[in-house]
Amino acid sequence: MALDRVDQTLLELLQRDGRMSAQALSEVVNLSARATLNRIHKLEDDGHIEGYRALLARQSIGEHVSVFAEIALKDQRQATVQRFEQAMVACPEVIACYLVSGRYDYLVRLACRDLAHYRDLTNTWIDDVGLGIDKVVTSTELQTVKEFAGFPLMVRTQR
Repeated sequence: MALDRVDQTLLELLQRDGRMSAQALSEVVNLSARATLNRIHKLEDDGHIEGYRALLARQSIGEHVSVFAEIALKDQRQATVQRFEQAMVACPEVIACYLVSGRYDYLVRLACRDLAHYRDLTNTWIDDVGLGIDKVVTSTELQTVKEFAGFPLMVRTQR
């Protein structure tokens, strides 16, 4: 489905504030609240909106350390890759995991109680031969300059 300007505007607004009311959205896009709500439901049904969630203030979750781990696997066999990816998905400390190109295979972001917690976790992974981890290179977050707040919308619009 090609997105028109109204759809794109709705996506931009909802990405910024997923709790924005249909009435408030309708005023921006110059449609009735019912027509706006119908558009939103269509965007959801068509898979353009995957869900809604709350962004928590970091101080509300208590002290923690955010760590980026560059992980290289020993081999690229499908079984190794699947075991590794399943372990990342199942690990609550892993808040993001990306398959990347370059000198390592995965970039993993973790939220841990402290560095000892991170060290214990990664040592457990390395000791698990089935995960096939060759090397872990760690960078500790010192300060968040810009946190992920949504994707820039670069979709084609209808005229």
